[in-house]
This record gives sequence, C-alpha cells and structure tokens, in this order.
Amino acid sequence: MKFEDCFVSAEHRFAIGREIDSGRYYPSIPVSNRLVDYDEYYEITESDTERFRNDPGLAWQFAEKCRNRMMDDALIIKPGPDRGVAN
Repeated sequence: MKFEDCFVSAEHRFAIGREIDSGRYYPSIPVSNRLVDYDEYYEITESDTERFRNDPGLAWQFAEKCRNRMMDDALIIKPGPDRGVAN
C-alpha cells in the first residue's frame, strides 16, 4: 500500500490523504506500541476528504474519535495483538 498525504496538521497530529493503489481516502494518526511507531489509517469517502480539507476542525474532531478508538470499524489495516496507543 502506498499512502500519500495531501494535508498534514503537525499541531493536531493527523494527516489526510489517498492510498494510491486502491484510491481509498483516509485520515491517519500516529500511534506507538512497545516496538515501533506507526500510523493507523481510517477509510473515509472522497466527499469527507474534501470537507475535512476545507474545515480542518472537522478533521481534528474525526482524528480525536480515531484516537479514542471510536472509528475502529473504518481501519484500513486491522491492528495486530500489540496495537499501538495514540500519541
């Protein structure tokens, strides 16, 4: 999978972009487990992507839901048993 960010908020620690091979859109958040730091990617629609790019506050609210594991059903890559914690 090749993830390409089109918007990054360093302040709120999330990114929005598109997975090149499948064309799926996502926000991502950084997470860490005991071995590695990585990103979790959550699938959203193209229209959600446009809304989030036009209103970063909405994107930040969605990212907070992801950090609180309220959007796990939208994860593009399902986590393993040593799932990271949002940082």
